[in-house]
Amino acid sequence: MADFHGVFPYLVSPVDPAGHVRTEVLGRLCDDLVKAGVHGLTPLGSTGEFAYLNNAQRMQVVATTIEAAQGRVPVVAGVASTSTADAVAQAKAYQKRGATGILAIMEAYFPVGDAQVEAYFRAIADAVDIPVVIYTNPNFQRSDLTLDVIARLAGHPRIGYIKDASTNTGRLLSIMNRCGDSLKVFSASAHIPAAVMLIGGHGWMAGPACIIPRQSVELYNLCRRTRWDEAMALQRKLWRINEAFARFNLAACIKAGLASQGYDVGDPVPPQAPLTAEQRKVVEAALRDLA
Repeated sequence: MADFHGVFPYLVSPVDPAGHVRTEVLGRLCDDLVKAGVHGLTPLGSTGEFAYLNNAQRMQVVATTIEAAQGRVPVVAGVASTSTADAVAQAKAYQKRGATGILAIMEAYFPVGDAQVEAYFRAIADAVDIPVVIYTNPNFQRSDLTLDVIARLAGHPRIGYIKDASTNTGRLLSIMNRCGDSLKVFSASAHIPAAVMLIGGHGWMAGPACIIPRQSVELYNLCRRTRWDEAMALQRKLWRINEAFARFNLAACIKAGLASQGYDVGDPVPPQAPLTAEQRKVVEAALRDLA
């Protein structure tokens, strides 16, 4: 089973006004991120606007990422649906296309109970032969993963990772204490990555790593070497990006940052709105300060 660790940028999904995926732009971004030292790529995370794409667009985003990675780093593809059957079909299709792992996300319209939440994630993990990262973001999800459900899912042979975007670092420590080595924890941009690494995290999966990949990798390496004073000095600098990310629409913020770096990724998929000129200035100023 693959060992996922380090920095996994949540890729944007560059889609033009006609709905076509800008594969050339996405491919170049993936190649540049790999050359910058990231440890993996995650298409169709939150920053990838999975909730706004159809299945054909999702597949093209995943396929383009796999082709660009060329086996140099793992590709952990996001799977999300309100339907268990559809999520299973996505997971099987992405594995067949060459994904190294699956990031399992649960969407919900009607709230569902713990048993149904657990069954959804188990069905995805049962359907594939590659590692599964379970994802929880109570800020956006109607049906969250409780600690009991997480602990039970950690016993599944293919569920070895969790990305928790709760903003609650104490919850991460509870997950680590409860699940031990059976479930490795990744930080989100909602957490302070260096703090998560200090308590036992294995890296972070987050949108800001798209626009600050080298600095993110440097931070990870400092943490791995337990050079905490240097790590926190760098973390304080990088936090301005996270602050901007938290203020604005997820995809709009990262797409604006990438546009300022020369990637023609376009606007967020409607009905989302792009950043205003003033909001763009905030993101661009934060990037300039880091340069």
